[in-house]
Amino acid sequence: MAKKTPPKSVTIVVPLYNEEAALPVFIDAMDAELKKIIEHSKQGLKFSILFVNDGSTDATEFLARQARPENFTVQLINLTRNFGKENALYAGLTHAKGDAVVPMDVDLQDPPKVLAQMIECWLSGAKIVNARRVSRNEDTFLKRISAIGFYKLFNLVSERSIPENVGDFRLMDRDVVDAVLQIKEKKRFNKEIFAWVGFTSEDVTFNRPERSAGIGKWSTWKLWNLALDGIFSASTVPLRVWSYIGFFFAVLSLCYGLIILLYTFVVGREVPGYSSTVLLILFFGGLNLVSLGVLGEYIGRIYLEVRDRPAFIIHSTYALDD
Repeated sequence: MAKKTPPKSVTIVVPLYNEEAALPVFIDAMDAELKKIIEHSKQGLKFSILFVNDGSTDATEFLARQARPENFTVQLINLTRNFGKENALYAGLTHAKGDAVVPMDVDLQDPPKVLAQMIECWLSGAKIVNARRVSRNEDTFLKRISAIGFYKLFNLVSERSIPENVGDFRLMDRDVVDAVLQIKEKKRFNKEIFAWVGFTSEDVTFNRPERSAGIGKWSTWKLWNLALDGIFSASTVPLRVWSYIGFFFAVLSLCYGLIILLYTFVVGREVPGYSSTVLLILFFGGLNLVSLGVLGEYIGRIYLEVRDRPAFIIHSTYALDD
């Protein structure tokens, strides 16, 4: 008698930070959507959601532990403090056991209804299924322009481009997750890591809705720092650019010096030039400071890697499927 093939398992990883308003709404929406997927599945599917509590100070942990959905099991990891979303997601990936893993945000801006299409692509052979936003019309003008600029700049300098308008929301096969976990960087930019490991990928598109509840945790300053982390983590081009800039100005200074020398020998010259001297000092002083800043970013990353501190520390774990 042939053995019955066990159902495929999907783990959904959801980082949480002070999400007491959004969490109950998310659980109800996911329970309803996963019920539809299970009912229409021909191969058999089972779901679990792994919540990573990233140092919340409100009732987020309590609400996660009280969750008793019908169509998926719940696991909870509590970190000792707030380590940031990138590290919280990494913590979730290290504990996710599903045949496929899907990082999602709790605010329902990653729509649960997209999961069915993503799973269909995965079962058809895709190792990675990216959820791509159709547009950024709901963003502010500044955020929209800065996002476009970031993707263009990142893909220009990085050795491997990342898909535009694709966040962490994607489905990854177990092979992909295992490959991602081989990368032990301390300063992580997950979007770049997901792209760097390769594998065949497909895209599904969606319109990003408004946040279901609560307030967003990404300020302009945090987004700016995340963008810098992404660029400096993925490429050494900024260092090489400053080598070219230094060479260019060295040649320019040499040519300018020769012109002044020849002019002095042929015509003669007084030595006033206070304004031009100050301007040159300020200009080249600014270039030096910027170049030192770029060097500092890379040296700082070397320092973080050499210290070899863990990317996260787990306080406690719970399996809430009893």
